[in-house]
Amino acid sequence: MIVKHIPMRSTHKSDFAGLINYLTDAQSKEHRLGHVKLTNCHADSVRDAISEVLATQQSNTRAKNDKTYHLIISFRAGEQLEQDVLSEIEKRVCDSLGFSDHQRISAVHNDTDNLHIHVAINKIHPTRHTMHEPYAAYRTLAEQCEQLEKAFGLQQDNHTPQQTHNAARAADMERHSGIESLTGWIKRECLEEMKAAQTWAELHDTCRTHGLTLSAKGNGLVFSADNDITVKASTVARYLSKPKLEARFGTFQPSQTDSNHSGQTAQRNYQKQPLKTRIDTSELYARYQREQKALATHKAANLEQLRHKKNQQISNAKNNNKVRRAAIKLTGSGRFTRRVLYSQASQALQSRLDSIHKQYRQERQQVYQTHSKRTWADWLKHQAQHGDPKALAALRAREAAQALNGNTLQGNGQTRKDHGSVIDSITKTGTVLFRSKNGAVRDDGQRLQVSTQSDSEAITQALKIALGRYGNQISVNGSPEFKARVIRAAADTGLPLTFSDKGLEQRRLALLSANHEATPNKAQRRGVPPIGKAPPGIRRNTLSTISQLDVMRFAKPQDQRPSALEQRKAQLRAEMAQKKQKQATKSRSR
Repeated sequence: MIVKHIPMRSTHKSDFAGLINYLTDAQSKEHRLGHVKLTNCHADSVRDAISEVLATQQSNTRAKNDKTYHLIISFRAGEQLEQDVLSEIEKRVCDSLGFSDHQRISAVHNDTDNLHIHVAINKIHPTRHTMHEPYAAYRTLAEQCEQLEKAFGLQQDNHTPQQTHNAARAADMERHSGIESLTGWIKRECLEEMKAAQTWAELHDTCRTHGLTLSAKGNGLVFSADNDITVKASTVARYLSKPKLEARFGTFQPSQTDSNHSGQTAQRNYQKQPLKTRIDTSELYARYQREQKALATHKAANLEQLRHKKNQQISNAKNNNKVRRAAIKLTGSGRFTRRVLYSQASQALQSRLDSIHKQYRQERQQVYQTHSKRTWADWLKHQAQHGDPKALAALRAREAAQALNGNTLQGNGQTRKDHGSVIDSITKTGTVLFRSKNGAVRDDGQRLQVSTQSDSEAITQALKIALGRYGNQISVNGSPEFKARVIRAAADTGLPLTFSDKGLEQRRLALLSANHEATPNKAQRRGVPPIGKAPPGIRRNTLSTISQLDVMRFAKPQDQRPSALEQRKAQLRAEMAQKKQKQATKSRSR
């Protein structure tokens, strides 16, 4: 595990509420946001906790530095920890920095290859209202990480910095953007030749061969590429700093541009290109550059259109104001009345101008958001999210991509594309996260990983995905508990699959047979006879109308007495019969 402090470079940009809004934003992803924890706060909701922290920060008016401490606790790829373990790790890290009594809000994020916790800490003490700034926090965090790795059996990381801060930043930018930096290119292409140089002339020749220029700047030395990108020599390697080189070669001698070197051309040049991977991404990168160029063109055109619209609206507003003032002048009103009318016209003009500028700022911000540029890695993610298989393959070919481990499902057949599952998100190493209500299912192209918090429904979904991607034969890896839950889910759902492990397959068949035998045995034990008979073949798997249904007539019991209504009907029928008989007798007598 690695714990890193993210400092705010500019104090006026420090915003505790904005940081928490980012940390607790699910970003339309089902599995991005995990458990959110409030510590040392009297509030029960995140919104109220933000107000409480801001009130505490405002109580200290003397502190000029950033009052918020942002920590990231990151774990190795594939590590899945229970929530109580994550909470205990977060508590120990904060206590080691002296923030045990301070207000803080932590959020677990699951949308990357590395499970990580963001912690936003209020550096102002809630009762003393003094600000606490940890001294040499990187040492404390390194020691604490080593202790936590041993205590919880985590994979060990190297917590001792092996490179300068600028070199670490360059490496981070390479991983973030996927584009090779000048620092990384020099290290990979010509660092060994620079190290073997014995004089300033040999060092300059090496630089010239690779399209670089070594020159003095300030108190140090810088490498400059042909595309005007520069980097400090000490950032590339410590032994290339000016004091170290002058100790080897003497006082710095700039490059000589005489006739002997005027015709020398660079054999290799640094270009901003994607990092080399196992596959060729030149076609994808060319498409990426075309799209970014078109995006910049459209943004410039839209901004120019907005500026023209704003200027036209301002001009119309001013012209309308001139007409209004001219009308006021022609009214012939008194001096005081005209002054009042002129003041009202000026206020109306100013209000209209403010409205125009506000609308322009909103529309311009919308243009920037719509036409914002993406880094190479983010563009690949976006394309893969929309179903581009080449972009997904390029992500999975990156050096940082690692195979998933832990509780996994894998097929023995040929992998095929799954069309039935909804993708939640894709990481920068090409790991696909599928939407699942009660657990995360990840796919790295070779296997599916099921999170430890997954329930039977999530495991069933993972089995369906594996069935669609790998075929009927599935391999199960992980803890005995996970294997048992997979066998139970496969038997309960009756999915048409088999396990490659013979022991697991025998247990699945035994459970499947027990499930089939359990239903009739229960009915017999309860003494419940079967209801009805099987319908004829012509009636099976169809719906019958009322006219097609058989009708059963129930006879009235003999001892049941007629109701009052039935007695009244019988009496009326008897009276009608008597009247008809009398009428017939009269007609015969006539």
